[in-house]
Amino acid sequence: MEMKKNDLFETVILDMSEDGAGIGRTDGYTWFIKDTVMGDRVEASVMKMKKNYGFARLVRILEPSPQRIPERCPVARQCGGCQLQAMSYEEQLKFKERKIRNHLSRLGGLPEDEIPMEPVMGMENPWRYRNKAQFPFGRNKDGRIVTGFYAGRTHSIIEHEDCLLGIEENKEILEIIKNFMEEYNIEPYSEEEHKGLVRHALIRKGFATGELMVCLVINGRSLPRSRELTERLCRIPGMTSISLSVNREKTNVIMGTEILNLYGPGFIADCIGDVKYRISPLSFYQVNPVQTGKLYETALEFAGLEGGETVWDLYCGIGTISLFLARKAGKVCGVEIVPQAIEDARENARLNGMKNVEFFVGKAEEVLPEQYEKNHIRADVIVVDPPRKGCDEKCLETIVKMEPKRLVYVSCDSATLGRDVKYLREKGFKVERVRGCDMFGWSTHVETVLLMTR
Repeated sequence: MEMKKNDLFETVILDMSEDGAGIGRTDGYTWFIKDTVMGDRVEASVMKMKKNYGFARLVRILEPSPQRIPERCPVARQCGGCQLQAMSYEEQLKFKERKIRNHLSRLGGLPEDEIPMEPVMGMENPWRYRNKAQFPFGRNKDGRIVTGFYAGRTHSIIEHEDCLLGIEENKEILEIIKNFMEEYNIEPYSEEEHKGLVRHALIRKGFATGELMVCLVINGRSLPRSRELTERLCRIPGMTSISLSVNREKTNVIMGTEILNLYGPGFIADCIGDVKYRISPLSFYQVNPVQTGKLYETALEFAGLEGGETVWDLYCGIGTISLFLARKAGKVCGVEIVPQAIEDARENARLNGMKNVEFFVGKAEEVLPEQYEKNHIRADVIVVDPPRKGCDEKCLETIVKMEPKRLVYVSCDSATLGRDVKYLREKGFKVERVRGCDMFGWSTHVETVLLMTR
């Protein structure tokens, strides 16, 4: 059967890929089809073919899967931020559990039946859960100023100001900024020409405090009529911090490193459980505070602290996990490469009156070996919460040398988790408990907490 671009064919979706595309087959040949759900019978058109597999576009659904639900968001397909919007929430949780299992067996080398999986923690209400969003500004084909989200894998802006995962206030804030720009002829940034002023708006909200932050990323050092903008934004209840982030680089990195304060203390506060945190524009802070509470409680439970332990928290950010652990530990040491985050972490420890925490600035893979070799520090428990690329091998080597009783690994990418688990299992650690936590409903991402002992 010879097929070429734009040819139509029918298939049934039998499986899902890790990035949320449906998998169907025709005559033994595998197709990846986005926006489909396991169990759908669909008509699709050929986009691209390789030797053993191809990519196709969904044309229409001939027979919907029992797991298919109507997409709530009008731009779900163009935007690409929610890969699973047509899949029922229960089914998403199963998909995420399968994904973790898969990675631990395929990449971590754990036999399927020996994975101590506990039920994935789902959300009570999987909408409006994000406390942070970044909106690019630009002009559309008709020359109007628009804001929204980049379409998947591109930098063309899908106009959309009320994402259903984000807070209700986003829409109002973006309206104010857009009207202000039109009124005073302030140009949105154009990536092609590296001209124009307003690049992005970062909006954050403390769910527990109701405090709002707006940080406007600009290709310059000042914003004309900024007082006028500040006055308008301050009419929104909860507005606490307004600032500018200077980013004059030709780059797709959103934030610049220099922050100019326009209004307020330069940060907002939020709580996870009974721990309070101060968040500045450049701080890394989990985007789903409700589920983060569950995630950290699980990490704390896995750590099994009795009160006298020394705990090292690697990739600690603004100390979110460190302070959670400090309530039960003898001493907690946190390591993080971003100096601003460590300032926030120290401030957060003060804010909560916690004296048994110490923070180090640097790469985990440098600070840890140095402390171990020079100062002979030991750790009863080590907690790691690395970025997507997982732990650095040097860091893992030192963890093995330090022989902690327990290692709690919090992961936002179960593939690199699998890879690191394989390394640690070869060095004498074993996996005791695993639990997924859904922090990103409607997307394919899932957080995992895993406990290893020697």
